[in-house]
Amino acid sequence: MNTLKIVVIGFISGLAGAFAFFSYQQEKQAREQKQASFQVTDYSPTETYRPNIIQPGESANAAETTDFSFAAAKATPSVVYINSISQGRSANTYWDWFFGGSGSQTQVSSGSGVIFSADGYIVTNNHVIEAAEKIQVLYNKKSYEAELIGTDPSTDLAVLKIKENNLPAVTLGSSKNLAVGEWVIAVGNPFSLSSTVTVGVVSAKGRKINIVDDRFPIESFIQTDAAINPGNSGGALVNKNGELVGINTAILSRTGSYTGYAFAVPIDIVRKSVEDLIKYGTPQKAIFGGNVVEHDYMNARKFGLNESIKEFKGVIVGKIERAGAAANAGLQEGDIITKINNTEINSESAFEEELAYRYPGDKISVTYARSNKTNTTSLTLLNKNGDTNVIKRVIYTDATLGASLEAVDYGVKVFNITDGLLKRIQFPDNYTIIQINRRQVKNPADVIEFFNSYKGRVYLYGINGSKQQMPLTFTLQ
Repeated sequence: MNTLKIVVIGFISGLAGAFAFFSYQQEKQAREQKQASFQVTDYSPTETYRPNIIQPGESANAAETTDFSFAAAKATPSVVYINSISQGRSANTYWDWFFGGSGSQTQVSSGSGVIFSADGYIVTNNHVIEAAEKIQVLYNKKSYEAELIGTDPSTDLAVLKIKENNLPAVTLGSSKNLAVGEWVIAVGNPFSLSSTVTVGVVSAKGRKINIVDDRFPIESFIQTDAAINPGNSGGALVNKNGELVGINTAILSRTGSYTGYAFAVPIDIVRKSVEDLIKYGTPQKAIFGGNVVEHDYMNARKFGLNESIKEFKGVIVGKIERAGAAANAGLQEGDIITKINNTEINSESAFEEELAYRYPGDKISVTYARSNKTNTTSLTLLNKNGDTNVIKRVIYTDATLGASLEAVDYGVKVFNITDGLLKRIQFPDNYTIIQINRRQVKNPADVIEFFNSYKGRVYLYGINGSKQQMPLTFTLQ
């Protein structure tokens, strides 16, 4: 009997302990949730705060600032709809394993483009078409297969060509003359809604938001609060006169849709990039031979510079490349560049924008401060190969492979796969080969020779058109 009592009492005590522990956990969780609901995330700015100083001008007529019908009517006919079509490789399903399916499917993404010339040249964003195996331009209820003339990943721009004449080319304006607070109109095709017009103001200029994935990125974006959404990429940003002042490129959003921050490539940068791509097939980048960072309190301390000055002007020279343009001109790490020619430089984006207008071989005057002394030096800009020659796009073709190949910064890009060996082994289009059997490749001729002579198991490391790593393994017989 006593044993039974002990068992019952122990059981009841266990239940009570479990209930108490459960109640404690519930109360603890409630406290944590209550505390979490009051937590504020600390979002640090991506660039040094620098207030925009705006000189007040004459007051504008209120009626003139509220009617945008003229600009919309002038710009809308110059904006086209772009379909980027690719044969994507999806993850294999159970049905693919059972029935031998490839797991591939046609993928179509859309964007916008702007008619740059009456004979069919169209400018858009590189990210709109970079994964495309086929590019389709829709305009005036007609469909055109577009030729890719060239891309400029450093500015996220690309030029297409369609076989058509007498097209309504956009009127070009000036982004240098664009003022913060000025009205602008965005024209594009968001969410597949063609010819959509939205209105806003220029929120800031010279924004650097670190979205361009390239070895020599150029970011000096126009920021606007005109509503831009997916599908607007590559579309037009125009002023009240209907003149093109930028190519809409990106939004800053945690939802994927417009939240008030949109960015466009300035037309003055676009103009040079488009001219290069049409003339040479590749951009002619003027390379400084080093990098610069913002001149602020933290970087001044890092480079051992004066931290107690009232105003941090210029940009600080960071890493210097051996035998590069900056080193040849006598610049050193820690120098503070304040001017290029007669243009004052007070931000990293302003420095990049000034170089974006230049060509390899151009001589610029650089004003800089070192040890509290102001100096000036002449600097000759170079190309990415370290000389001043014109770089032209060279495309290799091979009948056995049935594809085109070209050298890019990271390896050899394979595209325009039509027939032949690569099509038979289902080789992905727009694939950049970085390594073959763990050996790095940079010359298209070496890739062609390998595929024409090698027999056996092949391991490729590279990236697809969307810049995703994609190792490939197959056997050549």
